[in-house]
Amino acid sequence: MTDRDPFAEGERAARDNIPAGANPYSAGSDEHALWAAGHEKVAGAIEGRGSDGS
Repeated sequence: MTDRDPFAEGERAARDNIPAGANPYSAGSDEHALWAAGHEKVAGAIEGRGSDGS
């Protein structure tokens, strides 16, 4: 069984430095929103780690 997990795919894309605009799902779909949420979760964490407050 190969159920896709859009949230996990979005997380993986962010870790691989794939831009949020590369979301493969149709805009407005639940999958698009899940992929974007996963991407933002990881991208925000990565961005936060890179900030040293200066």
